Amino acid sequence: MSVIFVLALAVLSRILPVAFHQQSWGFSLMGGCLLFVGSRMGSGSPRRAAMQVAGVLAALMATDYWMTVYGYGYPFHASSYLLTWAWYVGVCVASMGLLRKVTPVRVAAAAIATPTSFFLISNFAVWMDGMYTHTLAGLGQSYVAGIPFYRNDLASTALTVVALFGLPAVAARLANSLDSTGNDMAA
Repeated sequence: MSVIFVLALAVLSRILPVAFHQQSWGFSLMGGCLLFVGSRMGSGSPRRAAMQVAGVLAALMATDYWMTVYGYGYPFHASSYLLTWAWYVGVCVASMGLLRKVTPVRVAAAAIATPTSFFLISNFAVWMDGMYTHTLAGLGQSYVAGIPFYRNDLASTALTVVALFGLPAVAARLANSLDSTGNDMAA
């Protein structure tokens, strides 16, 4: 499956609910798509891999800008997105290594680690920005408020990785099975 197509699906899964004035509550294809896109990068020179990551990051930065300014009508402050953008890059880079060899255990671990890391980082950032009191109780409130988003992000990431990694693996095994059955009949 084309990396550009998968990235476009991730972007659309974030933009469309906002464009149609719906709330996605954290249910997007972003985590699973970043894992897939990252797993398909990195072949070739380090410079090529860096350019690929930069291209993905540019598309997602533009998405964040559009959603903030046009979707939600807020002023855009790049400093508010630095952790999110670092997370995008981190997922891509980590999946370049972790998912270079795709196994069910690696994909499952990545499908859990990706939304969990976003939950931990983003809710900590919200707490640091002052939305909650700078106490341990305030930090706890920030994480409790993020649980519905985390649950949906975990579910959407799991569904996405099953579709992007699992279905092609099942199709390949089925094709191999049919091929070997056909060869047995021909003999």
